[in-house]
Amino acid sequence: MAKKDVKGLTGIKDKVVFVRVDFNVPHKGATITDDNRVVAAIPTIATLVKKGAKVVLASHLGKIKWGKVADAEIAKEEKENDLSIVLPDLKAQLNKALGKEVNVSFSPATSGPELKKAVEALKAGDVLLMQNTRYEKGETKNDPKLAAEWAGLADAYVNDAFGSDHRKHASTYGVPELLAKANKPTAVGFLVEKEIKALGKVVDVPASGHPYVAILGGAKVSDKILVIDSLLKKVDTILIGGAMAYTFLKALGHKVGTSLVEDDQLDYAKKAYASGKIVLPEDHVVAVSYPTDESSKGESVDSVDIPDGKMGLDIGPKTAAKYAAIIAKAKTVFWNGPMGVSEVPAFANGTIAVAKAAAENEGAFTVIGGGDSAAAAKKLGFADKFSHVSTGGGASLELIQNDGHLPGIDVIEDVK
Repeated sequence: MAKKDVKGLTGIKDKVVFVRVDFNVPHKGATITDDNRVVAAIPTIATLVKKGAKVVLASHLGKIKWGKVADAEIAKEEKENDLSIVLPDLKAQLNKALGKEVNVSFSPATSGPELKKAVEALKAGDVLLMQNTRYEKGETKNDPKLAAEWAGLADAYVNDAFGSDHRKHASTYGVPELLAKANKPTAVGFLVEKEIKALGKVVDVPASGHPYVAILGGAKVSDKILVIDSLLKKVDTILIGGAMAYTFLKALGHKVGTSLVEDDQLDYAKKAYASGKIVLPEDHVVAVSYPTDESSKGESVDSVDIPDGKMGLDIGPKTAAKYAAIIAKAKTVFWNGPMGVSEVPAFANGTIAVAKAAAENEGAFTVIGGGDSAAAAKKLGFADKFSHVSTGGGASLELIQNDGHLPGIDVIEDVK
């Protein structure tokens, strides 16, 4: 079912719209090192400003370990994750998009009279950025009192934070749930709408979308059991790389040297492999130990077995060529996880091979499921050649394993 989108929100002039965005930007101190997430939210914010809404933006930044560390450590984490660092870039990007000066302010308060006063002071077309939602203990627990307070400030809700939609937090679930019960409008922003449409094409794949090839890498099988189970029902082939490949290989009786293995997942790996859809590395690039810097060297092992004392760190050239050939014939490709330690040149060739093969397959619908694979594709210069690059690694995987459902999306109003 399609969700109401921000274009369909009407009657919001002079109304307060609570917008959950994803401003969880990488930063060093107060310096943002990549503002893509701010830029991605601008179309939704600008549309609401044009409609004359009073826009309240909510986002998390980093983690606050409530109940796990001392108060002094909490204060340090809050200082390190102060969302006010986003304000200058937000202002600049929004002014640029609208071609005029917009009143963009910041609320250091995340609840209470100070926040309420800041919201009440807004005029039509104004924007208020609220401090990090995780400054509130109840945010990640979907605390009913906190959700009710935030919902009480708003006349409507927009979710444009796909990377957080797999979490039932107060700002992503509790607020829209309460507003919906009060018959107040809820909608998705342009970013979330784009994610739903693109990822929907790798959830429900028509006959014309086959062969459907999934490429899975990363360290742990345990992190991807549910998505593997889901993909096995949908795909024709799953190409396995990264450290998780060594768990599969050991499960099949091969030697893996000192490679990372999850021994408690061997039975699962053997069972999954029995599907006949999983393809594993036939050769490897190895080293004596995990690389410590970009100058680390590796050596090729032209065998499915890895010698004692050696650690697998990338798929080998024979496997890379085989995977590339399979990808080249695909009509749908979903990729999540690098094939090796891709940040080190000696162990990046496998990741380069699958990225290049998918990027050059112009007849296929190709999706990167966020996370490390998105970062790798961007670094290697292939990101803009994919049909879609998801903004949420965990969220994209959970949407696939849950057949298109996520808490933060399901709670939004359907198009009638």
